[in-house]
Amino acid sequence: MLKSKVIMVKTRSGKILKIVREHYLRDDIDNGLFGGKLEQHPELQNDLVPSEHFLIPDTNVVLHQMDVLEHSCIMNVIMLQTVLHEVKHRSSPVYKRIKLLCANPDKKFFVFTNEHCIDTYSARVKGESTNDMNDRLIRIAAKYYDKCLKDRNQTAVLVTNDRANCAFAKKDGLNALTIEQYVKNIVGYPELLDKLAKADEAIEVDKSISYPEHLKLSQVQAGVKSGRFFQGKLGISRENYLEGKIITHGEDGKEILIQGRLNLNRAVHEDVVAVEMLPEDQWSNPSGVILDVTVQPGAEIADAEKKKSTGVPTGKVVGIIKRSWRPYCGILESFGSPEMTRHLFTPAEKRIPRIRIETRQAKTLIGQRIVVAIDSWPRFSKYPQGHFVKALGSVGDKDTENEVLLLEHDVAHEPFSEAVLNCLPPSDWSIPNQEFAVREDFRDLPICSVDPPGCTDIDDCLHHKDLGDGTVEVGVHIADVTHFIRPGTPIDNEAATRGTTVYLCDKRIDMVPELLSSNLCSLRDDGDRLAFSCIWIMKPNSEIVSTRFCKSVIRSKSSMTYAQAQMQIDDKTANDPVTMGLRGLNKLAKILKRARIEKGALSLSSPEVRFHVDSETHDPIDLQNKELRDTNSMVEEFMLLANCSVAKKIQQEFPECAVLRRHPEPPQSNFDVFLNAAKSRGLELNAATSRDLAVSLDRTEEPKEGIHSYISTLLRILATRCMMQAVYFCSGLESDFRHYGLAAPIYTHFTSPIRRYSDIMVHRLLAASIGADKTFSELLNKTEIQNVCKNLNFRHRMAQYAQRASVGLHTQLFFRSKVVNESGYVIFVRKNAIQVLIPKYGLEGTVFMDRDFEGNTTVNADDLKYIEDKCEITVRGVKLCVFDEVTVQISHDATNVQHQRINLKLVYPKITGISIPSSV
Repeated sequence: MLKSKVIMVKTRSGKILKIVREHYLRDDIDNGLFGGKLEQHPELQNDLVPSEHFLIPDTNVVLHQMDVLEHSCIMNVIMLQTVLHEVKHRSSPVYKRIKLLCANPDKKFFVFTNEHCIDTYSARVKGESTNDMNDRLIRIAAKYYDKCLKDRNQTAVLVTNDRANCAFAKKDGLNALTIEQYVKNIVGYPELLDKLAKADEAIEVDKSISYPEHLKLSQVQAGVKSGRFFQGKLGISRENYLEGKIITHGEDGKEILIQGRLNLNRAVHEDVVAVEMLPEDQWSNPSGVILDVTVQPGAEIADAEKKKSTGVPTGKVVGIIKRSWRPYCGILESFGSPEMTRHLFTPAEKRIPRIRIETRQAKTLIGQRIVVAIDSWPRFSKYPQGHFVKALGSVGDKDTENEVLLLEHDVAHEPFSEAVLNCLPPSDWSIPNQEFAVREDFRDLPICSVDPPGCTDIDDCLHHKDLGDGTVEVGVHIADVTHFIRPGTPIDNEAATRGTTVYLCDKRIDMVPELLSSNLCSLRDDGDRLAFSCIWIMKPNSEIVSTRFCKSVIRSKSSMTYAQAQMQIDDKTANDPVTMGLRGLNKLAKILKRARIEKGALSLSSPEVRFHVDSETHDPIDLQNKELRDTNSMVEEFMLLANCSVAKKIQQEFPECAVLRRHPEPPQSNFDVFLNAAKSRGLELNAATSRDLAVSLDRTEEPKEGIHSYISTLLRILATRCMMQAVYFCSGLESDFRHYGLAAPIYTHFTSPIRRYSDIMVHRLLAASIGADKTFSELLNKTEIQNVCKNLNFRHRMAQYAQRASVGLHTQLFFRSKVVNESGYVIFVRKNAIQVLIPKYGLEGTVFMDRDFEGNTTVNADDLKYIEDKCEITVRGVKLCVFDEVTVQISHDATNVQHQRINLKLVYPKITGISIPSSV
């Protein structure tokens, strides 16, 4: 049966356009009641529904109660097409979650296409709103199922929190319940009550606080359009949870400071907000005070800190444009009696406020890491309201803490799905004969790989061959992952979603299944492998004569660590082809590096440590600083050269859709603190250009009276923190391709396709450009490419944060039973604290100068003097300046199981009468 609707539309040119919309109806659409898609006899019992029953949730229940729907006991749910369409348009994350439930055969969630079934279709009534029509379609479908189930003595239960919809349903004789009514009366699953998202009307008013009312979205949009309000994503300070800023949309990108609980006005980190500028006489500066929520839960920024003679643009939040709430990991505070049902939850992320939840499981959950979701934040509540989602395990347990850091950084770490694994070749796969006919055979070349110890996902190999005519052939050979991962397949979609492999201290979260990452694609020295090669003919001075790219078959002669490769280079008795090749590569790499630095490439630094773990417990038993050798630089130089060469090629062939990577030049304001710190120690640095900065940093290597030799490294570490994030982008949508840190006019990522999806995209573009593979629509779609790049930028950033968090976790584990005195350096001076870097352990901590470990004040304001311009703080006559060397005592504090941390105590210089604490 065909329903059609004719719409007459007037175009801009004045012509009348006739649009015919056709809607097909069928009488044979499956309702899921037969064939095993829904159980014949649902087992879930409910005191309000005496008979066997099936659930039909409406849109709002799906949008707000996914944690209930995901519980293992909730089965035999009929998802209507009407509901799925509404959810898709209102929340992409929820839509993905409900689609996963519908795809899980064990959950028995059946999708019924009610809008194409002749028995459940209904046209819109004249004057009916879209919302009212959707509610009516849901009721019609519920009535249809009730009729179908009558002969089986079963019923359909419409679950809705919409009062009007519920009243209409009951008037039609349907069994309709609110989600609260249904959950409270389920037999045998009392824990489900904790998972209910709370409605605003269920919140108890807190008379101690009243936040300003948020403006309506229409008012916000009008204000942004007129220029009265500014729109941007809120970033809460890592050092002060009562302070944040937004960078406004637009080319000028104005930065606006927001300080204090009321001015933040219930906005949460990463919410998109509308901000109204305060009068200029109320402008402020970042407070410079470090607040620690673990010991200062009620702290506010003092008025004296807020009001200054001059300040930066400062504003207040007047409306929320888009919430960025997600499930948060953390702990349940043990305030009050465990018998109470109302409790405060403290997130692991210090930039997120405490969340008030109701739970009847407090006795069990105290001392556990749990996950909580925010439901709302009413005006008269100091804290947002939320609900318990799940428990992860005991606080301090390594597996639990690993799970927390993966969840907090949104790292996909579930096992690969069956659909993904079905895309893999058999484990005994070997190179087909036809591949040798279309690839170059490099198996006789002295090819080798050089990687960190324990590396099994080997992306790249190198070779060097003297051609005997005054030139050499140099090759970079990269794993041909795209041979196994074809566009649009489940494994391709999964790799694009994950974006990158994540390396933790004790494990690796792969982007692609291990059969590829550590076996078939990994360029190990145990057999033939498929590769994508970049071959240069070079002169001894590193001048490139020619460059070409080809698909190839290689056989690595040796898989070495950096240390092993360095030993071979240094061993004068070793003259085999691989060693001779390494020496040739090392010589060329040094020339390439000098040339890059001459152009303005930066040589920055960051404290990196490597943990040695117990083979059985996997706990850290020792750690050491990562040692950099010539071989590290050798590999890096040729990977950079390959990436630059490929970037030029794909941009030349596909100028509108090349996947490139740029590093924006930092604004000069980013260097203010850095330059002032150097100046306070008599060092004049110039950061006008990357070359100026590189030259300035090199000069600090020269010995200077009164300054320790490590200051150059400290400056390079601090310079790294002034940088912008490098990002992937589509060449057709940006005009600036430059990479600031590398001083390269164009750059991309080609050399690590096993662990980066960006490189897979680049491989496909390069293969198409040399005729080794075909193009496809998504490869040439600028908008699609840019969307993928946005996800890759996010995933890359989260992977970095997760790796740092893993180092922090293992540092805590390492110091659990140790007390160590160690040298460190002051890298920042604040109004009430100093930040100390301990290079030996790659550890950085904040040493508070005004209180002890429990947050008790130990120093009066008169005894503490801070001079910002000189980057110094004086406590009871003892002066501490930036870059000063200090001695600290490092210990692990487990007295509060909820807040285990590393404590630092200042040992030298000694400050009379107090022991200065810190938390890491």
